[in-house]
Amino acid sequence: MEEATRGTQYITERSLYLAFELSKSKWKLGFSTGLGQNPRRRTIDAGDLLALRQEIETAKRRFGLAADAPVKGCYEAGRDGFWLHRYLLEQEIENLVVDSASIEVDRRAKRAKTDRIDVEKLLNMLIRYHSGEERVWRVVHVPSIEAEDLRHLHRQLLTFKRDRTRYICRIKGLLATQGVNVPIHIDFLDTLAAARMWDGTALPSGLCTRVEREYASLRYVEQHIKELEAERMELIETSKHPSIEKVRQLMRLRAIGPNGAWLFVMEFFGWRQFRNRREVGGLSGLTPTPYQSGEESREQGISKAGNQQVRAMAIEIAWCWLRYQPDSELTLWFYEKFGNGGKRMRKVGIVALARKLLVALWRYLETGEIPAGAQLKP
Repeated sequence: MEEATRGTQYITERSLYLAFELSKSKWKLGFSTGLGQNPRRRTIDAGDLLALRQEIETAKRRFGLAADAPVKGCYEAGRDGFWLHRYLLEQEIENLVVDSASIEVDRRAKRAKTDRIDVEKLLNMLIRYHSGEERVWRVVHVPSIEAEDLRHLHRQLLTFKRDRTRYICRIKGLLATQGVNVPIHIDFLDTLAAARMWDGTALPSGLCTRVEREYASLRYVEQHIKELEAERMELIETSKHPSIEKVRQLMRLRAIGPNGAWLFVMEFFGWRQFRNRREVGGLSGLTPTPYQSGEESREQGISKAGNQQVRAMAIEIAWCWLRYQPDSELTLWFYEKFGNGGKRMRKVGIVALARKLLVALWRYLETGEIPAGAQLKP
């Protein structure tokens, strides 16, 4: 008896692969249906969605695909953000936003780089990804419009705080050129007018004018910082949004204030779905990067491949955790492992503590399990 499967044909629906190389004025498009095929390359004006739809329809006819054949696209995360990704999904195009740093490149000292080469590279990797080679790059988890909008407050606050530091350093640097040190407080302008140089003469008028302008900019930035912090605190006290609930939950722990809690939730825990502790450590860039080749083996430090703001805040909170949570298991673990070491060992240990702390906070938000030995605020 003939086997039932004899003569059976397995037909896989062909897909159109589309890669974008985005720039401010032009978009490079690359089309293909599989590896080893000469890609179809086109250029359209940036943001011209009508031309994009027309090029997709033309590419389907060019490759002999049905009008309703699936389209799979990709582009690098960058200046254009995620609006194009949302548009493509609405057009029933399966799209990926990929991390630019994860794209493989030639390791020679000098390599050719053009938009044409880049779009062909993206197209090739897109086909490999959908062929089962999922680790060929890293796919960016796209936030919802609401989650993306919630990040603006703290990011603007961080920008203003950096501007404040820059203005203060510039004012102090300008005055230091004349050997003058004037404290920057509310009576700064009066103190500046009374300041004298080394020989008892008044400060040059040009210098005073510039310092006064820098101080005016400093006051402007400080006012915005106060307004943003007041807005954030009002949201923490009154909002019923699920992300704000998580902020309040983190703030119940000693050693974590509004700055750390807000940043952790809006950038990390609020809208991402972690499956295990390795993903938490990997996204924060706090994972080790060993180097082994033959008999050579060494550590290269942490990867620093994740969210820089979260990583910096995690290390800062780790130091606070040692101070305000002295009886927690994490603190006891740190002193047992690194307490007897020198300054360098303590720096290594605080990074390890930061990673463990992030994992503990993730479990605390997901399950309500308080980190072992940690204390809540009264």
